[in-house]
Amino acid sequence: MNADTLTPPRAVVAASSASKGTVHNQDEVIRYYREMLRIRRFEEAAARAYTQGKISGFLHLYIGQEAIAVGTAARMKPGDRVVTTYRDHGFAISLGCSANACMAELFGRKTGLVGGVGGSMHFFDRARGLWGGHAIVGSHVPVATGHAFASKYLGDGAVTLCFLGEGAMHIGATHEGMNLAGLWRLPIVFVIENNHYAMGTPLSRQTAQPDLTVRAPAYNLARDRWVVDDVFETRDRLGAAIDKARNGEPSLLELLTYRFRGHSMSDPAKYRGKDEVDEWRERDPLNVSEKELREIHGLSDEAMEEFDDAIIEEMDAALQFADESPLPDPEYRFRNHYVEDDT
Repeated sequence: MNADTLTPPRAVVAASSASKGTVHNQDEVIRYYREMLRIRRFEEAAARAYTQGKISGFLHLYIGQEAIAVGTAARMKPGDRVVTTYRDHGFAISLGCSANACMAELFGRKTGLVGGVGGSMHFFDRARGLWGGHAIVGSHVPVATGHAFASKYLGDGAVTLCFLGEGAMHIGATHEGMNLAGLWRLPIVFVIENNHYAMGTPLSRQTAQPDLTVRAPAYNLARDRWVVDDVFETRDRLGAAIDKARNGEPSLLELLTYRFRGHSMSDPAKYRGKDEVDEWRERDPLNVSEKELREIHGLSDEAMEEFDDAIIEEMDAALQFADESPLPDPEYRFRNHYVEDDT
């Protein structure tokens, strides 16, 4: 295997395997499986609409990374915030945004999550704790640090979760935000969703040190790192970091995950081989959860198909809703520029 092979280091795989063999509560497995499947089916529906010309601009899919959003939502409390990148659809769905509103936003329609003027990279729903989709790599890290500073200043008890790709670790604003978070002991968790590619550049050609959490001590941040192949492990380790942050100990986490599509819909992802993709599919938390439901909890093919059919029906309805929704009024693009504008 060449230097660009993306198999995680043995130590990381071993750490990630600690919870394997655990039999989880069936209702919880079903709930998390359905939520991951909802994100995947939403993204697949969006991809089809994009190829039909119904979605314009960029479209970055979350396929393969769903367990992170689902695990995060399971451990957040009211008032906690997610500040994330342009790959934001999964967080919107997991935090309770309707598939209709999310799809309408992709279509640029008035009924969309932000009225059709944000598009794929700028999902936002303050009521549900989603404080953006941000398109400029690394720019949102100091924004998230500002959220956490506000929480500490106001004493509201909220935690900010800042998600970034591994490529953003090389951006100056990232270092500035993390440095201040550690210096001021802010209630924040920085989460690197390391899907191993900054657009088409593999991690081995981006950084001299593949373990990105080694930078945490320089910022006085706690650290953790694992392979995302188990939604329960991901939920619990994220939850532990959230609890630390709520008590004044910020963290830097690195979650080794994988996207099964290209960087965006315009990327055919020819820079990686089938064997690599197949290896990561074996670790796909959606497949792992499905296997647990079938082999341990004994769910039948019919039961699994019922889950899928109901979700596909939901996504088909979202596509129809978006397609039939009106375009935003031209003056709508001037709304929400000021905090006083809440109409």
